[in-house]
Amino acid sequence: MFPSAQVLKKIFLISALFLSCIGVYAAELQNWPQRTPATLPTDSPIMVVNVWATWCKPCRSEIAMLSRWYQQQRTSEKKTIAVVGVSLDNDANLQRFTQQVSVPYPLYRYTGSDSRAWMQRLGNNIGGVPFTQVQAPKCGFQRALIGTLSEIKLNQVITEARRQCKQHNVRL
Repeated sequence: MFPSAQVLKKIFLISALFLSCIGVYAAELQNWPQRTPATLPTDSPIMVVNVWATWCKPCRSEIAMLSRWYQQQRTSEKKTIAVVGVSLDNDANLQRFTQQVSVPYPLYRYTGSDSRAWMQRLGNNIGGVPFTQVQAPKCGFQRALIGTLSEIKLNQVITEARRQCKQHNVRL
């Protein structure tokens, strides 16, 4: 017996929704420096995704702050927070930058043709950088932070994510 048209329609809609969500993190990204197609990791309870460019002076300052913050988290946390950087640069500019600046967290390079639309799917309606998204997928927390990020603001948003997860009885 075949499923009814209504059941097939529901399956199609759920599949389309699932694939559209994956599309934000899939395709259009490369691991750096491997330069292989990649998706952002989704296995961390809290994820900090920082979108930047080498030509953006506030972005470079933010990378220095995030690098220090990340190192502190790695020693004090139980690995509940992941940080990744996504560069909007071309291959040569990112290569030059990473030869001069050591970034301790994983880097990716955006390779698509419409970075503004990609960032909008992450919650950045302006389409500018620097831009950071903090998420805790298990409890549905998602916050877009546009503009230069301070350590204080990042800690506040991480606290909000933990609070929301606790309210939903989600253990991090």
